[in-house]
Amino acid sequence: MPFENIKDIYKRMAHAAMRSGREPQDVKLIAVTKEVGSELIHQAVHIGLREFGESRIQAAREKIPEVRSLDPRARIVWHLIGHLQTNKAKAAVKLFDIIHSVDSLELARSLNRHAGEVGKRQRILLQVKLSDEESKYGILKNKIRSVLAEVFGMQNLRVEGLMTIPPFFEDPEKARPYFRELREVRDEAVSAGHDMKELSMGMSNDFTVAIEEGATMVRIGTAIFGERRK
Repeated sequence: MPFENIKDIYKRMAHAAMRSGREPQDVKLIAVTKEVGSELIHQAVHIGLREFGESRIQAAREKIPEVRSLDPRARIVWHLIGHLQTNKAKAAVKLFDIIHSVDSLELARSLNRHAGEVGKRQRILLQVKLSDEESKYGILKNKIRSVLAEVFGMQNLRVEGLMTIPPFFEDPEKARPYFRELREVRDEAVSAGHDMKELSMGMSNDFTVAIEEGATMVRIGTAIFGERRK
């Protein structure tokens, strides 16, 4: 049954936050709705979830209006957590409150332009690539300083932090160095004068380790909704 683990997830999040010297409310749970239908998302809203992450533009075009019509008074925040092609930047600006997967200057420029056209200041995170996996997207660590310098000058974007997706490990401890590295990259950027606090990292298998290393947003799908479904 979906949601039977939700109390345990919140408990584990809270304990991990306290182990890192923070308060439980310092970490935000983003319920990942990839291949989850609108009715099940509606049930999630009913139990109190308000932050949802979607991976694909096409799915979001269908789900977001449907969920809003089912819960018109709920203040739902939609996060784009999947790879975003530049030619879909306009749609992303219209659909999402915050975009986690800004992985190039070209994409940032496109988002800035489209946000300006609709009079919006788009919240974003920059995706950083910390592994050698060819399937992973992101800005290389040695490029992040120059990218930040330009993106912080874009008046229609609000850079709130960084995101990464480490390789998958059965043992979540093996992901710890990637989470620590992202926190260090963020801390260096803050020391250089860039005001941003968010770290989007950690999923169902490794979110407690991510929180211990400083995550402020964890992206959890399977542990909430069960195995992927339509």
